[in-house]
Amino acid sequence: MAIFRSASGEGGTEVVLAAGNPYGSRTLVVERDEDSSVAYLCSPDGTVHGAVWLANHRPAPAVVDLARINAGRPPLMPRSGTLHPDGRRPLGQLSPLWFEEGDGVALYEDDELLAVIPGWADMSRGMPGYARDAVGESPFAWALSEALEGLRPRISNARSYWRWRHSEGSWPSFQQFVMGHLDRVLGPAGRYWDASGERLPTVGITERPPHGERGFTVLSTVGMSCQRMPTVEQWIDKPGAYARIELAVATRDDPKEAALLLVWLSQYPWHSVTWLGHGHTAKWYHEPSTFPLGPQYSGVLMQANPGHMPDMSGFAFGGEVVRWLWLSPVTTQALQAH
Repeated sequence: MAIFRSASGEGGTEVVLAAGNPYGSRTLVVERDEDSSVAYLCSPDGTVHGAVWLANHRPAPAVVDLARINAGRPPLMPRSGTLHPDGRRPLGQLSPLWFEEGDGVALYEDDELLAVIPGWADMSRGMPGYARDAVGESPFAWALSEALEGLRPRISNARSYWRWRHSEGSWPSFQQFVMGHLDRVLGPAGRYWDASGERLPTVGITERPPHGERGFTVLSTVGMSCQRMPTVEQWIDKPGAYARIELAVATRDDPKEAALLLVWLSQYPWHSVTWLGHGHTAKWYHEPSTFPLGPQYSGVLMQANPGHMPDMSGFAFGGEVVRWLWLSPVTTQALQAH
């Protein structure tokens, strides 16, 4: 049964809100017709990742209207699943609040929480979002009231995070915070490159030339840990210890070549809605002949705290520890075996 179709504006439906997250990786689309309203969480190509019924605008049917669903129109919640079986007026002013990770969103109607589509919502597995007007659990929506205890801290954190992030001086102060930590563990800074262009998240790369007994240059990202990575909670029981990272790479050769690895991966979690962790690998996105550390390699392995590298621990942000993942080049055979 096709429960939700991609938000299309077809079949008499109207898109009343389309709002992208700060990273450009998800769009919240709210669609309605004269009978009901629905919210969709979509990727840029239109793929629907999560969806939630919001309201009926006419009396609810006794059972699911399959003909309506098969026609690709927003579903009507059956009478047993809505707080307003007689229907309710069209929705008022809508505004989104994106989670810090960008993979989930809270939707407000006239400053009142209307719905939440978390990052793990998945219609194909019968896991819709949460709606204020929903009762119990149905394929269209789960009751928001029953999930508020768990969702409220996430929403509160998102609100305070974006308020801070958009405030004047937030990025320079964070940048200084990370650079100060790296000064302590790696010694004085050399060059600094911007790795983000015009897109969030803002990330730079700092060069740390050989210092003391360390005979090699270390390059580190600056800014990945300023926002939590998406989807960690879907894989890790205690995501707080793994959600914030920076990347590092060591080299005795031209640092500008090794820096290309960090440019490549520094925004990847937020733009691809995924996470990076210890033991993960990444395949170079271009021809192997262009791999920065030599054509014999075709990707990287990420490791936390490899014994032969400097100890980068001791930095935290947002009350959560930041882990540095070291990149080491690997061959195609090693990638396939991993």
